[in-house]
Amino acid sequence: MNIIKILKKTVIDSQIYVSLMGTLFAVFFMKEQNTFRFPTILLIFITYFSGYIYTKYQYTKYFFRILVLNAVAGIVCAFLIIHNHNEVRLLKWFIIVVLGLLYNSFFLEVYIRKIPLLKVFYVGLVWALVNCWLTLPEFSLPIFLISFFYITALVLPFDIRDMNSDTVKTFPMMIGIQNTKYIAYGLVFISSLIGIFYLKPQYAVAFFLSSITTYIFIYFSENKRDDTYFSFGVETCSALPFLFLLIMEYF
Repeated sequence: MNIIKILKKTVIDSQIYVSLMGTLFAVFFMKEQNTFRFPTILLIFITYFSGYIYTKYQYTKYFFRILVLNAVAGIVCAFLIIHNHNEVRLLKWFIIVVLGLLYNSFFLEVYIRKIPLLKVFYVGLVWALVNCWLTLPEFSLPIFLISFFYITALVLPFDIRDMNSDTVKTFPMMIGIQNTKYIAYGLVFISSLIGIFYLKPQYAVAFFLSSITTYIFIYFSENKRDDTYFSFGVETCSALPFLFLLIMEYF
């Protein structure tokens, strides 16, 4: 039990885990599009990690440290882009970073997280832009839609978890847990359907298997469940397409 608590504190609560899951989700599409590059993977991980720790710790006593860390992360990301890519990739990255700041920042009077019902779609938007725009020479609408619907569905269980503590109206508060699950099911179904028609066969199968697993996690999502179910279990669903792909390739 102590090991689990240590892992939760050092890996999950530190935002390393969600950043890794987001990165692996992007890697899945990079491999499918033959754009896999280690500098890009590092860029995506640093961007996710710095963004999530900024969101979590900006109102704490660690605020100054977080600002310094984010400044260093920004310099490293800019170096990675300039050294390995071009100014267009730098502009794309900058726009995505600004969108992340608009989600929740102390210097904004009204930010996205305060707007009822918008949060789930906004998170899906930002993750989708990383997959379909940042890592590709041109914007890919199918990858955008696959990513957008899938990630939006995965955010809904977190709203179920937080429905008794959220100060902003969310889907579970307004339409109930079961109806929120129905929306999540529908979003995953649309995402997997697009994946079947657009992705290469092996990738489509990996994504379909991920969708089935995601259905199971959504089905058992309840606001009384331990936080680990969501921060580890549901969060892992975003990495499942890549993990299933690995299993299919090597086993």
